[in-house]
Amino acid sequence: MIVYTSDQGFYMGEHGWFDKRFMYEESFRTPLLIYLPGGKRGNVTEMVQNIDYAPTMLEWAGVNVPADLQGISLLPLLKGEKTLQWRHSLYYHYYEYPDGHVVNKHYGVRTEKYALVYFYGDVNAWELYDIEKAPMNMHNLYGLPEYETVVKELKTELQRLQIRYNDPIRFEEGVSQ
Repeated sequence: MIVYTSDQGFYMGEHGWFDKRFMYEESFRTPLLIYLPGGKRGNVTEMVQNIDYAPTMLEWAGVNVPADLQGISLLPLLKGEKTLQWRHSLYYHYYEYPDGHVVNKHYGVRTEKYALVYFYGDVNAWELYDIEKAPMNMHNLYGLPEYETVVKELKTELQRLQIRYNDPIRFEEGVSQ
């Protein structure tokens, strides 16, 4: 198995940044190329995360994957096997503020269509982006009446993921509106 990846994407002036760490698309999308001898050729479109790397490599090496690892082995996808269920959302949390990067603390949930981000600490702000219509995350839709149901569904998913990944800093309805 040959793997080429990075820890995150990178800004080259987008959003006025030359760095990474925000949940915007340029930073959130991470390069990942995997060559698996005998594996599927082409693109895999399912949502994967860097937490999937360790379970993938352990399974490929024939080592039992510890139950406390948060990721999912990518081997079924790399082999072209049909998976009955794959994740439909991704969780992100950046909490290293203040540091030299001056990126505010935030967490969020990303689906194929939407990204919902909550900035907390020094800032208390929500952002919602329609990835399909505006993939550069420049038009915040949070607070628009027509997205009220979407926001409610994404907040529910956000809470589910925070519990799933045992994040001690969690969104609570009514507290972080």
